[in-house]
Amino acid sequence: MADDDVRWMRRALELAARGTGETNPNPVVGCVLVREGGVVGEGYHRRAGGPHAEVLALRRAGAVARGATLYVNLEPCSHHGRTPPCAPRIVEAGVKRVVTAFRDPNPRVSGRGLAVLRAGGVEVTVGVLEGDARRLNERFIRAARMWRPFVLLKAAMTLDGRIATARGESQWITSPAQRRAARRLRRLHDGVLVGIGTILADDPLLLPEPRVRRPFHRVVLDSTLRLPLSSRLVASAPLSPVWVLTQKERRPKQARLEARGVTVLNAPAGRGRVALPWALQALRERGLWSLMVEGGSEVLGSFLREELFDEVALFRAPVLLGGRGSLPAFGGPDPLRIGDAVRLRPGPVLATHELWYPDR
Repeated sequence: MADDDVRWMRRALELAARGTGETNPNPVVGCVLVREGGVVGEGYHRRAGGPHAEVLALRRAGAVARGATLYVNLEPCSHHGRTPPCAPRIVEAGVKRVVTAFRDPNPRVSGRGLAVLRAGGVEVTVGVLEGDARRLNERFIRAARMWRPFVLLKAAMTLDGRIATARGESQWITSPAQRRAARRLRRLHDGVLVGIGTILADDPLLLPEPRVRRPFHRVVLDSTLRLPLSSRLVASAPLSPVWVLTQKERRPKQARLEARGVTVLNAPAGRGRVALPWALQALRERGLWSLMVEGGSEVLGSFLREELFDEVALFRAPVLLGGRGSLPAFGGPDPLRIGDAVRLRPGPVLATHELWYPDR
């Protein structure tokens, strides 16, 4: 890789990172236009539905874009979504060369943007700082290749892996700094998912902090539709979407929830609980590409047991609960053998929490 290519791709990645938390379910993308060794235009994707990074950079460069080199951390799009495709605009602007980190991970569109550029006479280079670029858009990349959203399991627990006492008391195990970090972590995702037990026990709002300008979905697994009409979640539904996934039809209750702005999705008949594969597919089909699962114990354990996750965030407190009745972070079905354990590999250890990944 040429030194200049690395330099300007780093700048594109810096710009892209500014959109973190606001572009969901789109990727974060930054773009730099360089001519004769200097920047003539740059931009980054600020929000889903807004102008793409390439369009903003081309606007700022104007006529000077002709003959320039364009650096972007993801293949320019070639399809119509909420906005027109970028690749034809790059050709029309007279850009001489495009340098991108990697191809679009969506199998339906991968390589098509590059093909448009090459057909228009644009020189194309792929693979500059690819590893850095992939890490920045990891959630988008995984969801683009799967039928389900990227799933992060988050647990706030004691050193011995407990999230509540035998009487159900859980507030607060972790520190204020850890709780703030968890709310910031929500901003990276399209929504958060909990079980109805968490709602009944804690009556949470489940919003990210700082707030995001895009829709942030709160999802509840509630097989028998017990979500209280008086809950803070229902009261805030007009401000931030609330979706309830249920299996038992209770038409009067469903109508009352929907009248308050809650979306109720009815799962196919099963064994008394909403099937997780169906739930994830239903959410993915409705535009959720990344999901943070916050519990409770049975929900986290079920995702773990079915290995329907891509990352684990553990917020550990310097506390030991002990006892046989205190609630484990990961409940769900009991494994019968050590061989049934889900193996993990370590990721970054941060000041407030640690990250782990499935060892697949």
